[in-house]
Amino acid sequence: MTKKITLTQEEIKKYIPHRDPFLFVETIEDLITGEEGVGTYQVTGKEDFFRGHFPARPVFPGVLIMEALAQTAGVIGCHFSNFTDKLIFFMSMDNVKFRNPVGPGDLLKFRVKKVLMRSRVWKFDAKAYVGDKIVAEGILTAMIMDNK
Repeated sequence: MTKKITLTQEEIKKYIPHRDPFLFVETIEDLITGEEGVGTYQVTGKEDFFRGHFPARPVFPGVLIMEALAQTAGVIGCHFSNFTDKLIFFMSMDNVKFRNPVGPGDLLKFRVKKVLMRSRVWKFDAKAYVGDKIVAEGILTAMIMDNK
């Protein structure tokens, strides 16, 4: 049986350089090293972007959902070989679709699974959920690079 790991936000910060206010992953659950994991983010409604997106009907920006999926993928990729001295740079996002709006009070879950690893290039299947509804999805391609 494969061991599943849970990471706190402090542990996540060992693997990716993002920090508040641009860190959109609070925990990673069910992490299978180098394979898959589920990131989480509780939308509070206090995020600064809601002041302008949109005041009358706050909607979490879709591009930031994709960013959170990419951050989750980055942790999965860098956790694989304990790459605390590496960065993951995204090369492409393909077949991106936004399915449902996300707003204050929603719990986002980012299910990310590695589908390809060739040397330093990784490809991930990424889906964001609120409850059992897919809110965004896409295929993410990234390269792990030295942190220089």
